[in-house]
Amino acid sequence: MKIAIVGPAFPYKGGGAHHTTELAHRLAAAGHAAVIESWRAQYPSFLYPGQQTISEPEGEPFPGTRRRLDWRRPDGWWRTGRDLRSYDLVVLAVLSPVQVPAYLGILAGLRRRTKVVALCHNVLPHERKPYDVPLMKRLLRKVDGVLVHSGQQAGLARGLTSRPVSVAEMPAHLPTAPAADTGTAGRRDRLLFFGMIRPYKGLDVLLRALAAGPDGVALTVAGEFWGGVDGTRALIGELGLGDRVDLRPGYVPAADVPELFGAADALVLPYRTATASQNVWMAYEYGVPVIATRVGGFADQIRDGVDGIVCEPDDVGSLTDALKRFYAEGEPERLRAGVRPVDHAPLWDAYVEVLVNFSGSS
Repeated sequence: MKIAIVGPAFPYKGGGAHHTTELAHRLAAAGHAAVIESWRAQYPSFLYPGQQTISEPEGEPFPGTRRRLDWRRPDGWWRTGRDLRSYDLVVLAVLSPVQVPAYLGILAGLRRRTKVVALCHNVLPHERKPYDVPLMKRLLRKVDGVLVHSGQQAGLARGLTSRPVSVAEMPAHLPTAPAADTGTAGRRDRLLFFGMIRPYKGLDVLLRALAAGPDGVALTVAGEFWGGVDGTRALIGELGLGDRVDLRPGYVPAADVPELFGAADALVLPYRTATASQNVWMAYEYGVPVIATRVGGFADQIRDGVDGIVCEPDDVGSLTDALKRFYAEGEPERLRAGVRPVDHAPLWDAYVEVLVNFSGSS
């Protein structure tokens, strides 16, 4: 089949770009003629205030990548759709409703000449704006099918469209290989919070739990702060955690990731809400247990008491108890010993099969 994926790829960074690129590689490996239609300018800076691009690729770029889309050029959206009329399947990687106008332009250019799937990383944002639901309704009612990564997201999608909705677990699209020696002996008395820092990810809950939890445990916070770092610094001071929290604001290059995970006893994901996340798989690749809330797919990814601990979301007391449970005598070492990297080849095979099956759907 001829399949086009419309979405971010290098030099864009982050999980969306990694997923688009890995999906293209997997489709090509399965024998399909795949291309990526990416962006030369994806968002205006006021909509995405963080660092949008990187200078060095993280992972192997996909050779069949075209960078013609530009948020400032609606005429280019239509031309891209026109150029894709000969394809069997077009996959629109939906990361934000902000992309919808461009995707509607592509659909106008296609003129229903080919099947189109909306691959929704998030059907609706965690932090919503008034225009999000109308935009997503308009998009999802114009495509031939929707692919999501959890049952909860499927429910959201079915509330917006009558088009077929399929669920496939999101396999790993990790940007870098783990270090040769991740370390197995001894506890470090340090936790890690990693990735883009936004209110729904619950860093404030983790800081309050750390203050109430086991003494002598430190925390590294590494990632871009979406709304600025001042509020977090103020909370750290208020809780008296200045000597226990190491803030590393800014995008974390792939080359720095092994050191961060190698220095931690556990990755903590105190999310208030979630869809699918690569961070559990990344931690397991580095041999690191995970403490996470019972949202999204975390409870399915983590074996509670075997390779991590699951607690309740937006609940300081529950997370405090989880930290105390984790740091009971011998537990960090025992849980680390239970971590096993996951073989994602079967997950990718199933994912590709679900996606390409849309080309034959009515």
